[in-house]
Amino acid sequence: MKYEDFLDLKYKPASNDLVCLFRITPDKGFNVKNSAIRVAAESSNGTWSDLKVPKHLLKLKAKVYKINKDLVRIAYPSELFETNNMSQILSSIAGNIFGMKAVKGLRLEDVQWPGKMMKGFKGPNFGIKGVQKLFKISNRPLIATVPKPKVGYYSEEHARIGYDAWTGGVDLLKDDENLSSQKFNPFEKRLKLCMKMRDRAEKETGEKKSYLINITAETNEMLKRLKMVKDYGNEYAMIDTLTAGWAATQTICNKAMEEKIIMHFHRAFHSAFDRNPLHGVSMKVLCSIARLQGADQLHIGGLGKLAGDKEEVRNNYEKCSLNENKEKEDMLAQNWHGMKKTLSVGSGGLHVGILKPLMDLLGTNICIQVGGGIHGHPNGTHDGAVAVRQSIDAYLKCKTLDEYAETHKELKIALEKWGRKVYE
Repeated sequence: MKYEDFLDLKYKPASNDLVCLFRITPDKGFNVKNSAIRVAAESSNGTWSDLKVPKHLLKLKAKVYKINKDLVRIAYPSELFETNNMSQILSSIAGNIFGMKAVKGLRLEDVQWPGKMMKGFKGPNFGIKGVQKLFKISNRPLIATVPKPKVGYYSEEHARIGYDAWTGGVDLLKDDENLSSQKFNPFEKRLKLCMKMRDRAEKETGEKKSYLINITAETNEMLKRLKMVKDYGNEYAMIDTLTAGWAATQTICNKAMEEKIIMHFHRAFHSAFDRNPLHGVSMKVLCSIARLQGADQLHIGGLGKLAGDKEEVRNNYEKCSLNENKEKEDMLAQNWHGMKKTLSVGSGGLHVGILKPLMDLLGTNICIQVGGGIHGHPNGTHDGAVAVRQSIDAYLKCKTLDEYAETHKELKIALEKWGRKVYE
């Protein structure tokens, strides 16, 4: 077995093959082909030294089967993988290969998951339709908000902000990624107080409200917190999936499915390896992994303060929220074989003046999270929430913001403050 054995440009992937699309920048002394076969070898069952091996091992080797400039497709036999073990799968296709000297840059652009492998993962328990059913909403985006600043409030203050937002028209209060159970705002106290405020807001508005509380911690502690979520009558739990880890995420999602808890995935840490366009793992890949593991909701970008252009955000949406996506230059086709759709969450520096481009791009079967664009309203959180709801109503009624603001003072005041500028 030698490196050249991992190249077969006549090969056509089998239906059970896992296919990866890599963007390869060779280092000095290598070309794309020579780098690609080393990636295929290292990520499957090859090594730098020529080996004499039994014939059955040759059947397990990955195959470089298509090279188009710097984009390379590699097919992997499904037998290489433990099909319900995301950590093992990624240790192969996203493991040692990123440190190889043969590549100056290596980016895993996309993964095409075979139906056989997908059966090892349960996918979302609720998905878009389940979430919309809970809230009895199908004709507009769900609205979420995070108290700002994101950490520092006492539990009582946090819950009060939630009440003001809920009664202003927000559907979901959400913890931010770095709020867990600090001394100034411990988990159970925050949960208890927010549930009281949630119940009060529901009674006053006649609308369903819920809370994306962050359970991220050591795995056994997350299981305890998930039980608390259930015991206090909340419908949601949030996990920082990347910092918690894929194995822990799977454990929590499996338990959440048993408890009928909706799972909201925060993507904190993603830009550490998806922002460099020539190296790392794309957000598209992270979206598909999250969907497989059980994300009912996932942040995908939002055209606001965070990096990610329209094409990236749209591609992320297609991986999360469609039954299948078509092939593009840097994206593989994917059929989800009936797996439920993950609700895409647009977030990051959003306010009333820039929501329309997001809805134009993705439609209205999404969740829109607005933080500072609610709490920074000159008249406070409640009116900020009202203004966001009004901006969405204007869109649904095919009214311009300026036209709608003439008879909706909260929206008018918000537009006067932020206009249509994207703040960074």
